[in-house]
Amino acid sequence: MIDYSSIETTPAEPEAGSMIETFRAIGYSLEAAIADIIDNSISGDAKNIWIDFDWKGAETWLSVKDDGRGMNNEELVQAMRPGSRNPNEIRSSKDLGRFGLGLKTASFSQCRKLTVISKKRGFSSVFWTWDLDFVQKTGNWNLIKLLPAPFTNNQLNDAESGTIIIWNDIDRLVKSFSQNDKAALDKFLQVMEQVKKHLAMTFHRFVENRKISLWFQQREIQAWDPFLINEPATQKFPEEPLHNAKIRVRGFVLPHKSKLADIKFREAEGPKGWNAHQGFYIYRNERLLLAGDWLGMFRKEEHLKLARIMIDLPNSLDAEWQIDIKKSVARPPLVLRDQLKAYASRVRAQAVEVYRHKGKVLKRKYAEVQFQPVWLEKQRHGKRFYSINREHPLLQPHLKADNITPQSFSEILKYIEETIPIPLISLRENEDEAGYCRPFEGATNTLIERDVKIFFESLCHKGKSKEQAKAIILNIEPYDQYPEIIAQLN
Repeated sequence: MIDYSSIETTPAEPEAGSMIETFRAIGYSLEAAIADIIDNSISGDAKNIWIDFDWKGAETWLSVKDDGRGMNNEELVQAMRPGSRNPNEIRSSKDLGRFGLGLKTASFSQCRKLTVISKKRGFSSVFWTWDLDFVQKTGNWNLIKLLPAPFTNNQLNDAESGTIIIWNDIDRLVKSFSQNDKAALDKFLQVMEQVKKHLAMTFHRFVENRKISLWFQQREIQAWDPFLINEPATQKFPEEPLHNAKIRVRGFVLPHKSKLADIKFREAEGPKGWNAHQGFYIYRNERLLLAGDWLGMFRKEEHLKLARIMIDLPNSLDAEWQIDIKKSVARPPLVLRDQLKAYASRVRAQAVEVYRHKGKVLKRKYAEVQFQPVWLEKQRHGKRFYSINREHPLLQPHLKADNITPQSFSEILKYIEETIPIPLISLRENEDEAGYCRPFEGATNTLIERDVKIFFESLCHKGKSKEQAKAIILNIEPYDQYPEIIAQLN
């Protein structure tokens, strides 16, 4: 143990203006910043949270109000202090914070003036403001007693307790915008719509379980459930406990589009679309941290867009999962990756089945009737190829006819064209890029050799030179795959 008492020291306090600008560069999106503010409200036992804004161009303000337990003056000053808590200290199991930075860094990332008004039961309202321009000017970590218009210290007089977070000078979003600029207003409203969707997703379990109500411009936000738990056609996997049952994993395969009403299908695709929302959903204390990510284990693919997996973590595992300040990054410890990958593989396999064959439920219902595809997936020497099902009931009448007419042959080609198994081919290509046979690969080349020879002789008979005939054949599929046979033509 080092004896520090005999060692010379000197202060090296961070320069206030520079450090504040560093906080601003952490990289919050607007929606992530507002979600971080709401975390504080939930940790403060709020039941209702109101997100409001007033468009005034560059003077636009935004506020987050709650009916939580609030703070007195001493508690408010401590809450507004950067690094107000040790991330390693033991917290309540329901606490959504960790670093004691969320309120400040989230707010500083979006605005230059952060005001907090708060009222604790039995106390009068109190307020303080961080003005980043004042910090830059003075070089001191000082709050100021200033309320921005139109807010007053009477905002919470009708409430027993609560807190209001106010952002002014929101330079990252509305700097230099004119209040009369319709294009700027439209852009701003689009951004706020994205914020609303993000909150509906991030806090959906709180809203579904009626732990909180979220209000956006005085309208209640409806939860967005990424797993469609209440849909009868959703396939639910058994929950699997990991890490001594501290972690719970549960997979869901969402219904095929044909099983959902159009409006439900559009809702289920989420803020960023179906493909973007496949993967793991990591929750800490029911608060969504990461939505739709395979955590580097798999690629996102069209045929896996119905696979979504819930992972529930306690806040005691923040360090092991590398939860960042923004609560938008989570990385599973190496010891769990194989278990998560194995579980996800089972969910993904079922999602592929639903994607490939939307009639799977009907198939189970009429199990005695064999499914008859037009195309069959086969293997030759360990590599895949696809062949036409010559026993298909729609093709049999044409194939058994004594004479195949041009019309009949055209109908056969039409069935083949319309049923090419594109989803299945895409799936296999993404899983194993080297797994396809070239035409006739591994089989006897007699058919290819015979037809190439006949075609070659026909072209020479029509006056083509040997080299011209070979060039023509090399540009005809599938002969282009066999240059070694063509080279031997004589």
